[in-house]
Amino acid sequence: MMWLRPSGCYVMASAEPSDAVIREPMQVINGTRKPRILLAASGSVAAIKFANLCSCFSDWAEVKAVATQAALHFIDQASLPKDMVLYTDEHEWSNWSKIGDTVLHIELRRWADVMVIAPLSANTLGKIAGGLCDNLLTSIVRAWDYEKPIFVAPAMNTFMWTNPFTERHLMSIDELGITLIPPVSKRLACGDYGNGAMAEPSLIFSTVRLFLESQPIAGTT
Repeated sequence: MMWLRPSGCYVMASAEPSDAVIREPMQVINGTRKPRILLAASGSVAAIKFANLCSCFSDWAEVKAVATQAALHFIDQASLPKDMVLYTDEHEWSNWSKIGDTVLHIELRRWADVMVIAPLSANTLGKIAGGLCDNLLTSIVRAWDYEKPIFVAPAMNTFMWTNPFTERHLMSIDELGITLIPPVSKRLACGDYGNGAMAEPSLIFSTVRLFLESQPIAGTT
């Protein structure tokens, strides 16, 4: 996949890790299991589209959702698909009380075939690039099996997008094999016009679906 660095140079964003490890095909039971998609939102105003993103995926895949504390400010939880659980930092801590209890970020990492972070804020991008894991979302990424794909759809102000730190951080996550769904140019929430708006949920969905449907799936012919 081609993506545009903030500096204006086109580079390849590969879904394969930099050491060229070949991914195991997604396991399917009797050729019927739906893909398991873990959708995650970080603290950007673009999280107002998160319910729409969840709806795009829910008819095609099994979906679980994760949101940072900041993202909850923008998400209308009443608009999420029926019966979908939105996991937060509170669930991470409340689910564990003693040795032997399940650890939520590990369980979600095991469950998912694919993780999609949309929106990916500048702050969460920096955390992932630096290996920080101070909330549920970043703990999942830190524990992730990079033989499974992660897609990210950034959303931030144009000046944040073109900041030199952003290019460094994008290069770092590219080395992990994380695939970028680039932002687009439009009138931003702050009133500025420029690049940095999250790609539309329909494009994010079609990108992930096309990728998965092009991969060999175990148990099918």
